[in-house]
Amino acid sequence: MKKLNIPLLVTATILATALTGCVVAPVGVRPLYVAPAGVVYVAPTYATPGYGYGWAYHNVYGWGWHHPSYGWHRGWR
Repeated sequence: MKKLNIPLLVTATILATALTGCVVAPVGVRPLYVAPAGVVYVAPTYATPGYGYGWAYHNVYGWGWHHPSYGWHRGWR
């Protein structure tokens, strides 16, 4: 019959418990959607049109998808 190595089992259990479940968010990460002061946030009604688009506020047209290189989705300028 095999004998259990109790000190090794206790050490492995403590190590596994200490290294699991601890997730820390990086400092300085901004939320995805930021409403300017005095503006009511409106959630998107359809999925992002492509990679790189972000939900942003336009002073004239309101909320919409904006890409840094391609501009506003659906023709906003």
